[in-house]
Amino acid sequence: MTPPTDLAPTDLSPAQAADRLDRYTVIDVRTPGEYASGHLPGAHNIPLDHLRTVLPELKAAAARGELLMVCASGNRSATAGAELAAADIPAATLAGGTTAWAAQGHPLQPSEGAPTAWAMERQVRLAAGSLVVIGLAAGTRFRPARWLAAGIGAGLVFSAVTDTCGMAAVLARLPHNRPRATDLRTTLDALQA
Repeated sequence: MTPPTDLAPTDLSPAQAADRLDRYTVIDVRTPGEYASGHLPGAHNIPLDHLRTVLPELKAAAARGELLMVCASGNRSATAGAELAAADIPAATLAGGTTAWAAQGHPLQPSEGAPTAWAMERQVRLAAGSLVVIGLAAGTRFRPARWLAAGIGAGLVFSAVTDTCGMAAVLARLPHNRPRATDLRTTLDALQA
């Protein structure tokens, strides 16, 4: 279902977003670990896989002011913007995500005292590369193990073609990438203030 054109997310460049940052309620849809390592000033963390469960809170926040969806590269925030548009919630997205934001010299704010996790893309590269090496190494003694490496390679090709990532979805479920219930509740309470 295509969202109505008036609710389709607007892409903002980092410069545009920086000029108007005080007008937006910034929602960072990355994992808690990614968020902790550095986020836009004043951003609230609601991981993408929790977005559907908090639509009422986001609708209320959007009624009070504009929403800006942010992730690392712009892909997850675009998905979030489309989900919000489908729920009749207007939002803008940050083109290029926090990567483009930082590259243009804008500050990222780390979370105080929070453990940092690698960016999801880096976690995927580590997991995929490790599985390929394991498959090839095990394949020297047990030839069918090479299919593991072939399967990971095929998954990476599929991921590139479809612009989705099943491995990232799996890795996002690991404990260091999940928000604690209290963190999400605190974020939602802050959105209501």
